[in-house]
Amino acid sequence: MSMFDLTGKTALVTGCKRGIGRGMAEALAEAGADIIGVSASLEPSGSAVEQAVTAKGRAFSAYACDFSDRAAVQAFAAQIEADGHAPDILVNNAGTIKRKPAAEHEDALWDEVIDVNLSSQFILSREIGRGMIARGSGKIIFTASLLTFQGGITVPGYAASKGGIGQLTKALANEWAPHGINVNAIAPGYIATDNTQALQDDPARSKSILERIPQGRWGTPADFGGPAVFLASAASDYVNGEILVVDGGWMGR
Repeated sequence: MSMFDLTGKTALVTGCKRGIGRGMAEALAEAGADIIGVSASLEPSGSAVEQAVTAKGRAFSAYACDFSDRAAVQAFAAQIEADGHAPDILVNNAGTIKRKPAAEHEDALWDEVIDVNLSSQFILSREIGRGMIARGSGKIIFTASLLTFQGGITVPGYAASKGGIGQLTKALANEWAPHGINVNAIAPGYIATDNTQALQDDPARSKSILERIPQGRWGTPADFGGPAVFLASAASDYVNGEILVVDGGWMGR
């Protein structure tokens, strides 16, 4: 369907090496977009995500960036421009989680999570957003969380960062919608990735989580392909400041 066609578009996907980011990168490529992939430890060439993207006939440009380092994020944005890239789509997916009770949650853990999950997201959106404003079009997609709405347990920094992502999504949408830029977010539920491995490995927590999910299973990275393509395409041209929950029904329970 033409409204979902991304042929001729370029998508910058952070945290693309594995998990949800890789799932979204592959889906965007399937829809026709070339991919600029970036992760903290992404190989310069030959990565699994690059192979998946190029197998679909799309171009892949690989970058590594430490999203806990503000200067590195700014340098990455400058390098993208210097290399001649002008992303039509920005997927702010890179993130981290640190599990420790609030009373024992050190400043260093808090700072790292906020820097990776929130500050770097704003910096990259600001830098890439300028070009989108100048061109009069663009799509920005954040990865939010169920903890954009809920408090979670033993993850105070993560919950705070994802709550911030929800408000940043709305704030940028308010400013940039008049410039032809759609800013929205996807809030994953409980997804079988590295970030949730501790929960998957805890029989009691895993059981309680599955009992609340109406669909009765953990999500997979592939479950985010459709939502990502929708928010990156013309199909969502009148969608602004929304947080699309993809959770198997958790929030409706």
